[in-house]
Amino acid sequence: MIIGLDIGTSSTKAVAFDLKGKVLAIQNISYPILNPSEGHYEQDPEVIYNACTDSIARLMDELQGIDKMLQPLCISVSSAMHGLIAVDKSGKPLTNCIIWADRRSEDIATGLKAKEEGRILYQQTGTPIHPMSLLCKLIWIKSYDEKVFERSHKFIGIKEFLFYRLFGTYMVDHSIASATGLFDIHKLMWSDLALNLAGISAEQLSTPVPIDHVLVLQDRKTATSMRISEGTSFVIGGSDGCLANLGVGAVKPGVASVTIGTSGAIRVISPLPNPEQKQRLFSYLLRPNEYVIGGAVNNGGLLRNWFRSAFLSESTKKIKDEDLTQHLNEMIDSVVPGSEGLIFLPYLTGERAPHWNSNAKGVYFGIQLQHTSAHFARAMMEGMLFAIYSVGIALEENTGPIQKIYVSGGLARSQNLIQMLADIFNKPVFVKDTVESSAWGAALIGMEALGITPNQPVEEYTTADITDSTEQFYEPSKENHAVYLKNFTKFQRLYDKLEDEFLL
Repeated sequence: MIIGLDIGTSSTKAVAFDLKGKVLAIQNISYPILNPSEGHYEQDPEVIYNACTDSIARLMDELQGIDKMLQPLCISVSSAMHGLIAVDKSGKPLTNCIIWADRRSEDIATGLKAKEEGRILYQQTGTPIHPMSLLCKLIWIKSYDEKVFERSHKFIGIKEFLFYRLFGTYMVDHSIASATGLFDIHKLMWSDLALNLAGISAEQLSTPVPIDHVLVLQDRKTATSMRISEGTSFVIGGSDGCLANLGVGAVKPGVASVTIGTSGAIRVISPLPNPEQKQRLFSYLLRPNEYVIGGAVNNGGLLRNWFRSAFLSESTKKIKDEDLTQHLNEMIDSVVPGSEGLIFLPYLTGERAPHWNSNAKGVYFGIQLQHTSAHFARAMMEGMLFAIYSVGIALEENTGPIQKIYVSGGLARSQNLIQMLADIFNKPVFVKDTVESSAWGAALIGMEALGITPNQPVEEYTTADITDSTEQFYEPSKENHAVYLKNFTKFQRLYDKLEDEFLL
């Protein structure tokens, strides 16, 4: 079996797969997002490191009940992007992990994006100029936290922190590096322009390596704590977004992957980097001549948590998560598509693609007497999907028509949400038997790295009949699409009219 370790924003999952992609066991450890001040979003890297090692240990304990001889052929790692940790010479964190949602550098991003340097960097790195990027975060630290900046030996992400603790070396995979805003995706090296703007040297960043880079764990104590054998191979893997496409088999032209977890994203794979001139989309590198093009939205599953806290009764708030999902689904199903004209702009934490506007705010529009909490629930979910649809439109303008969509992530378990997605896009939507697509994508890279992939190449293997037989299929409703399109047109106009107001 292979273990895919998926380091996410809200939790870390360790998933054991057999070589056909069947999930043998899964362990999930959650952790909080810290909000020390307005616009600052962080996580404790030690907490996440412990979640990684503990989830593997718990997974191995569970597997012992299945077969005492089971050991991983390798552990391959998927990780969320855009995290920044400053560490000293001993590898001790000087900061928490500043995550993708952080907005402290929004003024820096706004200023840089308006300059010619910003346009050049976008074309070099494939990463939009935005507070999420490590480039803007580094400029902020240099400008506003000089003591930390001067004491910092390295600036790394959460996966680099894990691998340093396990192997004592700083390295970053090309996939994660390409999302930093510091990495030239054409030359596969750190950008001199970005380094100069950040005020750092390439030596203060990790060494870039391909996603199939393998290390062998030689620390017996650490291996024992994770219940794995000394000498277990670790494959560095890639970013969660890139690996999600691989995991669901969205690797051919016209096939898109939509992931909805804490945030959300839509992506396609292309042999060429994104030709986009409007700076709406990202171009992240998976492998040479294999680019993942798309856009991420800030506000995905976190909207449900907000709605739970803001709208539901105290007794309802206390029900189990699975019962809460059922309760919200029943609320949504009680309201007709279009929410009787109620429209929601879902920008509670600003927005990334396609607007890249960290100042954007959430708005309910069109409230009338007939609207109940159920209408607000449905409009909330429709607004979230409208945001993804707006990215999909930009994607089609640059990479061609989308023929079908594969869905993964935690909210892929919600059937009415997936049907809404199909209706809004007016495209057929498929869901694999497992929604752990990033972990499975990591496992596929792990098998490829060790030469233990079945005879088919990865591109064919991920779309092979062994998984097609377990897909769920959602046919779009043209009638519902017409209703949604009317609301979406107003959704777009509302954003345009309110964009200046968001700054006040």
